[in-house]
Amino acid sequence: MSIEKEILNSSRVVAVVGLSAKPDRPSFMVASYLKENGYKIIPVNPGVREVLGEPSYPDLSSIPEPVDVVDIFRRSEEVPAIVDEAIKIGAKVVWMQEGVINEEAAARARKAGLLVVMDRCMLKEHQRLRGRK
Repeated sequence: MSIEKEILNSSRVVAVVGLSAKPDRPSFMVASYLKENGYKIIPVNPGVREVLGEPSYPDLSSIPEPVDVVDIFRRSEEVPAIVDEAIKIGAKVVWMQEGVINEEAAARARKAGLLVVMDRCMLKEHQRLRGRK
């Protein structure tokens, strides 16, 4: 089984770092799709109060419940600090969206025992694994 399939099948709570409240943004589209497909979405964006009917948190450390996946919609250079926080809160997975690549942060996450997906879209992987385009 691929790591993506394992993650998508076993994870339920996804913290979306950089989730925008604007419906035309990729982060909003992906989070909306994931929510429609049974995942609990936790917005992480200090600039908004709520997204998709869910309260938004300023950072991962502010989330009051366990997180399975930290889905990152931020610039690659911002990833190390997010990975450090993901490790600190005990997340199981760091998922960097398409175009988000940071090998050093990925190595640190793996060393801490997290699964890592880099430069892939959760929506596209979910559709691909379910035979939909």
